[in-house]
Amino acid sequence: MMPLSIGKYQIPYPIIQGGMGVRISAAKLAGNVALCGGVGLIATAGLALNSPLYTGKNFFTADPEALKAELRKAYEIAPDGIIGTNCMVAVSNYDDIVRASCEGGAKVIVSGAGLPMNLPKLTEDYPDVALVPIVSSLKAAELIARKWNKSHNRMPDAVVVEDPDTAGGHLGEKLENIGTGQYDQYATVRAVKEYFREKWGTDMPVIAAGGIWDRADVEFALAQGADGVQMASRFVCTEECDAEPAFKQAYLDCTKEDIGLIMSPAGLPGRAIKGNIEQIRAHDVDGNIHCRSACLKKCAYRESGERFCIVHALDRAQRGDRETGLIFCGTNAWKAERIETVAEIFDELFGAMKYQQVSGK
Repeated sequence: MMPLSIGKYQIPYPIIQGGMGVRISAAKLAGNVALCGGVGLIATAGLALNSPLYTGKNFFTADPEALKAELRKAYEIAPDGIIGTNCMVAVSNYDDIVRASCEGGAKVIVSGAGLPMNLPKLTEDYPDVALVPIVSSLKAAELIARKWNKSHNRMPDAVVVEDPDTAGGHLGEKLENIGTGQYDQYATVRAVKEYFREKWGTDMPVIAAGGIWDRADVEFALAQGADGVQMASRFVCTEECDAEPAFKQAYLDCTKEDIGLIMSPAGLPGRAIKGNIEQIRAHDVDGNIHCRSACLKKCAYRESGERFCIVHALDRAQRGDRETGLIFCGTNAWKAERIETVAEIFDELFGAMKYQQVSGK
């Protein structure tokens, strides 16, 4: 296995810890992943909600500051680590969150849940920040490359190819196209790689995301042409994950059949532990709870009262509410058997390489 190069950064191990909101992957998890030699990502969505800065009425003021606070705490854990953020295009304050990521010292910005067409413009004063869009198709990668080149004379520093058939959380594919058996993730990985090589003359790092759980998955992804992997669900059942123990226990308790697709009020399909969706809806709709944060550019709950308030449902789950909290996960979450440490996961994935922790010498 080779180290992973993204922009100016050399990552000792070819792994990005996927962003998981709200506060599932915050400072503690991201910092410890970076300490072990991977890329640790703080999920930026909804960070204000469980922050001392939040009064209940100042979401858009508190959110960027809460992000900067998480970045500071992550760097206290791994001063020399590669720490970044996951920024959802679908959120209302996307521009502010991207800028706060840069101001807070993020070295990498991974961005999906929409096409991040203006990401280079937002980060132009921070040229060292590596920009990594998430796509599920060659077409999306082509659209981003053409736009970034024409408007900003810039290419991505890497591209994440996410498999909608296995990934957790919000998915970049239409609901009716997921699970049909027609999607070939690694054909897409190779096509994206070849596109950047032939069209732009660059050896673009392409990262495979979705369904990555163990060393065999990592080795398979690399053998199929990926330069690295993004893994999220595996890190939930760790001591360092920022979720409450009850959230982690939901992973330990769930079966393969408990995991399925939902429609998010953001207008995107998502993968979650789905057994309590009616309770989530009832909590918000029957409780006549109105939108309090306006956190999404497009939201069926805010606009017409459909479904539920997703950011608060995710926040409740992070705090341990398994009854009315939404628990996002990938298809392999049922494989979790125990609470382990981030270091133990790295040892399993890359043990033959005898990794060395990134220290703050």
